[in-house]
Formats: sequence, C-alpha cells, structure tokens
Amino acid sequence: MDITPLVPEGRHVIESYDTDGFRINGERYPGPVIVWPEGVAPWAVSDIAAAAIDTLDAMFAAEPPIEILLIGSGENFELAPPALRRALSERRIAVESMDTGAACRTYNVLMAEDRRVAAALLPAR
Repeated sequence: MDITPLVPEGRHVIESYDTDGFRINGERYPGPVIVWPEGVAPWAVSDIAAAAIDTLDAMFAAEPPIEILLIGSGENFELAPPALRRALSERRIAVESMDTGAACRTYNVLMAEDRRVAAALLPAR
C-alpha cells in the first residue's frame, strides 16, 4: 500500500508498511521503528504494552523538538500505556494512539505541513 505524499526534500516519508516493517525514503526497515522528519531509528518494543518513555530516546534528540507523537499499535487500535502518556505530557508532547496504517498516513500529512511530528510504529501484524 503506497501512501507517499508530496513533501519537501530531505524529510523522512513513510512510503509503505506491511506485516514485517516499513519502507521509508526508499529504504526497508524491518520491525518497529520511530520516524521523525529528520530521522529514523529502531523502536525496541514487541507490543504496545512494552512502550515506555525510555524506548523513545532517539526521538528526544530531534531539533527542533517533537511536539506530536503518533503511536501506531499494529493492525488494531490499542491505547498507549497510561505511564507513557503521562511522561509525554510532562514533556509537553501531545500523543495520539491509532492503528499503524492511520499513524503512517497521519504522520505523512502532518510532516508535509511542516509540523514537528514523530511516529512510533509497530508493524501491522
């Protein structure tokens, strides 16, 4: 499923996703990932329940800082753990949980609008 929008050069675009991983800027990333306009990193979680603030460290180095985090929980919607939502709120980062397909599409739209967005994504299994 190709979801590539028109975006400024040099930004990380999620081109497709499937049950095994993601294609971002022409490169294949197996397993869970965190993506933001200037970077991509593996996300060391096996399911949404394992998502914790320390699993998002790569994203916190982004400059300017990320303002919105989309969490893609896989094929089905699952809410991010309460402790993670609280920790992100304390850092003044808005968090939205959704299924992975919706998170990929929403990331691309917000990133194309030059918003400071990141997506933490589980494959759509």
